[in-house]
Amino acid sequence: MAVTALRLDCVSLNVRDLAVCAFYTEALGFAVAGPVRQDRRLAALLGARTARIMRLQRGAQFLELVALDPAGAPYPIGSRSNDLWFQHIALATSDMKVAYARLCQHAFTPISQGGPVTLPGGVVAFKFRDPQMHPLELIQFPTPDPATAEGIDHSAIAVANAERSIAFYGKNLGLKPIARQTNNGPAQAALDDLEAPEVDVVALAPKRAAPHVELLAYRSPIGRRDTLQPSSIAATGLVFATRAGGGLGEQAPALIRDPDGHSLLLRPERYPSVGMCLGKE
Repeated sequence: MAVTALRLDCVSLNVRDLAVCAFYTEALGFAVAGPVRQDRRLAALLGARTARIMRLQRGAQFLELVALDPAGAPYPIGSRSNDLWFQHIALATSDMKVAYARLCQHAFTPISQGGPVTLPGGVVAFKFRDPQMHPLELIQFPTPDPATAEGIDHSAIAVANAERSIAFYGKNLGLKPIARQTNNGPAQAALDDLEAPEVDVVALAPKRAAPHVELLAYRSPIGRRDTLQPSSIAATGLVFATRAGGGLGEQAPALIRDPDGHSLLLRPERYPSVGMCLGKE
């Protein structure tokens, strides 16, 4: 049965080890929001023996670093922005120059070419990868959203077909489109490090609109598809607080996959919210 996503509680990153936490706190301004926790329920959902979770906070939003045993497969070699396993976290900043300078004091892999890119409409953005190859984005808006100031504005996922994904998220989670546009041109090419990209960008929001989910449907170039296991390092998860009249998501956390294989963790609204937003052992 379909559920209603009340809010995007947090974004979950599978990591090889929790040492990557230092990059997030030192380079990106996250703060550790609690002690490391173990979560057997989450480990079982992701096909691992154990899961150690570190919860981080930036602004009003949360990120979970999840170290699994055994660790999942690394990022596919040569991953690009249009590949269908691509999923980034957009980190809002009020001062791109300061945020970018801070990032440059640490080791990272750039995606965007030539530093921060100014897009039509005045948005300034820079895409890059953390030391374990997770894609991230620094983003500065002409008119910031107070709800996500210096926090997580959205998580963007590459999809094969925008209409199919809009229908899936609407039917299964109650997410609704709140904005849509098609991006192309030299600035988009520099941002994505792709030749002549054309991408439909659709913002989908739960009942509480911030942070939101963004669909990236590349008309060209067409990205690769790979079937990731839930434990894979590239299998970033979206964790939703949900409400249902019965069935899926009402009594216990559940893991489902969208049409392109992105992991969606559904946590009932009244379920204990610790660890990976799924409850500790």
